[in-house]
Amino acid sequence: MTATHCLPVIEDVTWVGVDDPTAAGRARRVATGLADRLGFPENRIAEVGIVVTELATNLDRHAEQGTLVIRSVRGTTQAAVEVVAVDRGPGIADVASAFEDGRSTAGTLGVGLGAVRRLSNAMTAFSEPGRGTIVTARFHATKTAAAELADDDAAGLTRPITSEEVCGDAYAVMRANGRMRLMMCDGSGHGPLAASASREAVRVFCERPADEPPERVVTAIHAALRGSRGGAVAVADLSPGEGRVRFAGLGNIAAAVVAGGQKKGMISVPGIAGFQARTIRAFDHALPAGAAVVLHSDGLTEKWQPDQWNALFGSSPLVIAAAVLRDAGVRNDDAGVLVGKPRP
Repeated sequence: MTATHCLPVIEDVTWVGVDDPTAAGRARRVATGLADRLGFPENRIAEVGIVVTELATNLDRHAEQGTLVIRSVRGTTQAAVEVVAVDRGPGIADVASAFEDGRSTAGTLGVGLGAVRRLSNAMTAFSEPGRGTIVTARFHATKTAAAELADDDAAGLTRPITSEEVCGDAYAVMRANGRMRLMMCDGSGHGPLAASASREAVRVFCERPADEPPERVVTAIHAALRGSRGGAVAVADLSPGEGRVRFAGLGNIAAAVVAGGQKKGMISVPGIAGFQARTIRAFDHALPAGAAVVLHSDGLTEKWQPDQWNALFGSSPLVIAAAVLRDAGVRNDDAGVLVGKPRP
């Protein structure tokens, strides 16, 4: 069977560090420019600008190491602007109250964080006092829900090394027949050539039959990356109905199943896709109900544990990805993380 749902596609990713008051203007220009390119009407572009300015202003005034990720999320016929605000600030003791309309923090626009909930199509917030806050917001051209972009069972983030504008890590998600398939590739090195290798891995992954075993998908990617920079690659096939995830990895993509507060690693074989590989094998692992599967590149340390956060894995995949990247992405390297969390 041919894959028909290797969506959504993430493009136009911009990381805006919020380290002074002028960052709010930079973030607003990035977000409204992206909304304009996606064909949003003027009133919706203005609403995107209001929310992004409010988020950036709060990061500047109340947070530490605040960052906004602004990107497009594209389906077959629809597109959205997605914003992720991440910080290491003091956190919010009462998240629900902070996002009520009319509640504003001192010195902000006066519209308060309630504007995020009121003006966005979808919003999620996660905060831990003393550790920081993560807010995600998605905007369509209208407030009408867009069904083909409504999937919230998998999400990822990539961040380039400080010296580069493009990231050498990439990921993709495929859904078919009640199953979810995740792919992460870490192109060797950094910059455009590493990114080109990862994009080729995404292309091959999305073109393979949805019922092909993960080890054969990794083998196909290995063959396709010959002549490129190559890289590390992994594919996880999640079958929640069977309570099983089948995993195949080549190189140092880290992978784990997180359930019940426990993290159980999955095994990759040594090698470099496109250059050298031993026999590529797949291994089956238990996938309990409510579990999350996390794949990430070596731009993140593998030492993180679920219990270092308070109930993080009860949140959305995008929030989980943002928190893991924030707290485990301590190396000066390209970093990518992908989280799949099948619905019960």
